[in-house]
Amino acid sequence: MKSCTVIIQNSEGLHARPATFFIQKANSYASTLWIAKDPEKARLAAEGKLVSGGIDTFADGDGVRKINAKSLLGVLSLGIAKGDVVTLIADGADEDEALAGLSALIDGGCKA
Repeated sequence: MKSCTVIIQNSEGLHARPATFFIQKANSYASTLWIAKDPEKARLAAEGKLVSGGIDTFADGDGVRKINAKSLLGVLSLGIAKGDVVTLIADGADEDEALAGLSALIDGGCKA
């Protein structure tokens, strides 16, 4: 299992259309994928102590919600907005490819 932290770049966050593109990309991978919204990492990003795309270790903590990244309703339920920090978690044969692909999609503004 591997994870990376990404800062949401697009103005709509992961709502409606951007979330649909994210889900479609997530479903193209065989690995099990989760997305988590972590208030502590958001604080670190606001202080300039966290860089988007950094590989890290994910640990469930207070206030962390981990959702199936292949579920549109799940992703939408997180209410991810511009500037939010999310952790992408992958477990499976193509986990490196999945993290790289989803990170690139988010960094590119979640456009098709």
